[in-house]
Amino acid sequence: MPLLDSPQTPNPLHTQPLPALHPTAIIDPTAVIEPTATVGAYCVIGPQVTIGAGCVIAPHVVIESHTILGEGTQVSSFAALGGLPQDKGFGGETSWVHIGKRCVIREGVTVHRATGEQKTTVVGDDCMLMAYSHVAHNTVLGNNVILANNVLLAGHVQVDDGAFISGMTVVHQNVRIGRLAIISGASGTRQDIPPFAMCDGRPATLGGINKIGLRRNGFDATERDAILRAYHLIWFSDVSMAEALTTLETTMAEHAAVQELVQFVRTSKRGIRRPVSRQMSAREGDDDLVMA
Repeated sequence: MPLLDSPQTPNPLHTQPLPALHPTAIIDPTAVIEPTATVGAYCVIGPQVTIGAGCVIAPHVVIESHTILGEGTQVSSFAALGGLPQDKGFGGETSWVHIGKRCVIREGVTVHRATGEQKTTVVGDDCMLMAYSHVAHNTVLGNNVILANNVLLAGHVQVDDGAFISGMTVVHQNVRIGRLAIISGASGTRQDIPPFAMCDGRPATLGGINKIGLRRNGFDATERDAILRAYHLIWFSDVSMAEALTTLETTMAEHAAVQELVQFVRTSKRGIRRPVSRQMSAREGDDDLVMA
């Protein structure tokens, strides 16, 4: 006797495609959902929500209100997006969450609306927010940012493109994390983390440059060496900060990444924690360039 769902005997339950919007989902009439998006069982989609083409919303997701999801974004179960900011200064004004294209938002993630009329909490394109990470009001993530499990970002944090924040790390409000920086797990910071940095500890302290991340993002050996030498001059030498920055502006003007680092330091509002050790090792061979 053939199986019920064998090619010879099609299963009648499989002859029709599953609906893109599960009948148990509660969807506000003002929500805009592209036809190719999928909304799973028991989801709640609130007012002024836009879900882009190809988005996949797993069961039990809550998108409260005033949230835009870019095309191809995937949201796992029990994520809560577009909730009110945890900010006593919030007065009920209209504010937003804007999540970019092709993001992956895993289980239990929370992203809150901004404080301030028409202000926005932003998650850029191609970001991954792992399980139970939190993005608070008015925070802005660039593109290709990764937040590992249980990362907590307070309000008004800025995380630049390609940064990687490891699990259980806590970032104080108004802190900026520079491009392609990496922070190790169980860390915390009240001060800015410069671009290309590798940081560890609580509070997070500079320990070197993110040479693997730089290499993966197309920085050649000459560029990586220039960044390393700039780090040495700013933080691992006896030269004053002001003198180091002025020197780098004139002697390494051709290196865009070094000038990006200089500008970041000059504009830092919260300051940058100096390394505990001022010793540096730069052995021959780029893969071995480290700071002790």
